[in-house]
Amino acid sequence: MDWLLFIVFFASCAAAGSTGAMFSPGDWYRNLAKPSWTPPDWLFPVAWSVLYICIAASAAMVAPLEGSALAMAFWALQIALNTLWSPVFFGLKKMMAGMIVLSFLWLAVAATLWTFLQLDTLAGLLIAPYLLWVTVAGALNWSVMRLNPEPRPA
Repeated sequence: MDWLLFIVFFASCAAAGSTGAMFSPGDWYRNLAKPSWTPPDWLFPVAWSVLYICIAASAAMVAPLEGSALAMAFWALQIALNTLWSPVFFGLKKMMAGMIVLSFLWLAVAATLWTFLQLDTLAGLLIAPYLLWVTVAGALNWSVMRLNPEPRPA
């Protein structure tokens, strides 16, 4: 693996992750009704740290490969959507819009996984836990949205 590539991709992941710090859950989220299976708060930064290392490593493995353009385009799309979710959900407090972003994120991560598997099996497998986590996040977003209906615009 090219470590310079890893650093560049990890910096991209860190930038995406920084929106989670800038738009943290806060009191608004703490006061929402949540399903009983909601992961504990401490798990989120731990999970994202591990996931971002895997996401960056997989990109560093695939980027130099011939024929990786589409795979890297999907990688760029997923990291952009990843960056967008926290400001939409926590910043704007728009649960439905967050669900839409998360749905597109899930599709982008699935496409990244699929295209990475075509080029490098290990790189693809490193994306699999991310798809699982985004699936859980989608179920949580959906459940929180259902338990706390947003007011309808007048």
